[in-house]
Amino acid sequence: MGKKCAVIIGAGPAGLTAAYELLDRTDITPVILEMTADIGGISKTVVYKNNRIDIGGHRFFSKSARVMAWWKNIFPVQGKPARDDLQTGRIIPLAGHCSIRPLGAAESTTIAPPDPEVTDNVLLVRGRLSRIFFLRTFFNYPISLTLETLTNLGLIRLVKIGFSYIKSSVFPVRVEKSLEDFFINRFGQELYLTFFKDYTEKVWGVPCQQIKPEWGAQRIKGLSVTKTIMHALSKLFSWRGTSVQQNVETSLIEQFYYPKLGPGQIWESVAERIAAHGGLLTLNAKVTALESANGQITAVEVQDTGNGQVTRFQTDYVFSSMPVQELITALGTTVPKAVQEVSAGLIYRDFITVGLLLKKLTITNETSQKTINNLIPDNWIYIQEREVKLGRLQIFNNWSPYMVHDPDTVWIGLEYFCNEGDELWVMEDHALTHFAIAELSSIGIINPEDVLDSTVLRMPKAYPAYLGSYDRFDEIRSYTDGFENLFLIGRNGMHRYNNSDHSMLTAMTAVDNIIARRTDKHNIWQVNAEEEYHEDAESSSVTS
Repeated sequence: MGKKCAVIIGAGPAGLTAAYELLDRTDITPVILEMTADIGGISKTVVYKNNRIDIGGHRFFSKSARVMAWWKNIFPVQGKPARDDLQTGRIIPLAGHCSIRPLGAAESTTIAPPDPEVTDNVLLVRGRLSRIFFLRTFFNYPISLTLETLTNLGLIRLVKIGFSYIKSSVFPVRVEKSLEDFFINRFGQELYLTFFKDYTEKVWGVPCQQIKPEWGAQRIKGLSVTKTIMHALSKLFSWRGTSVQQNVETSLIEQFYYPKLGPGQIWESVAERIAAHGGLLTLNAKVTALESANGQITAVEVQDTGNGQVTRFQTDYVFSSMPVQELITALGTTVPKAVQEVSAGLIYRDFITVGLLLKKLTITNETSQKTINNLIPDNWIYIQEREVKLGRLQIFNNWSPYMVHDPDTVWIGLEYFCNEGDELWVMEDHALTHFAIAELSSIGIINPEDVLDSTVLRMPKAYPAYLGSYDRFDEIRSYTDGFENLFLIGRNGMHRYNNSDHSMLTAMTAVDNIIARRTDKHNIWQVNAEEEYHEDAESSSVTS
């Protein structure tokens, strides 16, 4: 009897983690099918004229020790300062030694921690700073109790926020039916109206009353005004911690790991290791059909998007991180009508990044953090000015100095949330670039004459939305779980707003189940649903 095979649909974090785990822990051969020409899914790194774009921003931080160890086993942590550490004299925690266990090896090997000025395969230790740009000024994100915050808000607004929070604490919404209820219960109506309502509706394109409260439960979790106060007090008595800050609410982390050349670098490396150990990776492969018999998926049919050639893979297991709508379509006409209806009613939010190369920003660094050329130190900025459609602004120099070809330039990404086919999505690249430049100029962050170059990237189905037929999603889950050898994993695979670490954990748990011969999928669906799995890697307002 030959070796067993697992078809893995999607070469993002979930799919690649599943393939790596299968090769490392079983004798099952993974076959990865990726519809696009890229590795990493939304976690890929796009290179434009030697400048690198991280789509959506990916902090490598998790409350899961398993995920943290997995990342550090792929790329060790820096043992010497990075370029901007050297130039600014910034002191960061450096690794003293690193243990690496190669794929399939029984024992680990101790190696010298890498120097990022010499080698590329390294995790940098980066400081986290995300701020809100509102009323033409900066607020810490999440909102923190500093004198600057209190001054910027003003006495009248502060009094309203305080009384509103007390009211929501004493008289909470008993049954949270919407994201609005979720926000008000945790922050009070005034703070919700000031910092959450407009921005969230900019992101999702619908009123907060139409968004399910599950989104808040997954993205904001335990963060509240009380937690913010406790965090502010704790900082008075302690120094900044290390990147594995397991007792800190995930939206309050202050350090994280980051691959030297962006998130896609780590997934490209994982893909290379999988191929070197016998895994098969096929790009430009569109899944057109899944064949089934007796409660099992028996084969997967794919079409080469370049030449149209159709290939059929017989399989023992299937891991799907493709969008649920596409999975249900591929399962064919035998899918119950009710399940097809739920699938058709699922909604996604799409994403555009406009990359701008600049001589400089007009706003300068007024923080205590030292930066090259006095650049503001933010990783990204939430743009909450109501008159612009711009959602977030990334500054790639601050994710890694190696993301920018010329360190004397500023490389930024303007992030827009839209729907495929709407006015922004169909706008010609040059028109969209001019629109983005005009918006950023209108709120005083750049001068148009400082723009040196630009590019536009579109990512369909970037965010599965808690809208439409989502409240009936259990019907899809019940149907797909009925196939014993089919595992839905990752963000789009589960139509769940997971981060990379959550997506990885769903893949790891699925492999655990195969090894343990566990047939129910309950523990996979519990990842990022129970408190023990709340290892959010990014900020809470709308991160990727």
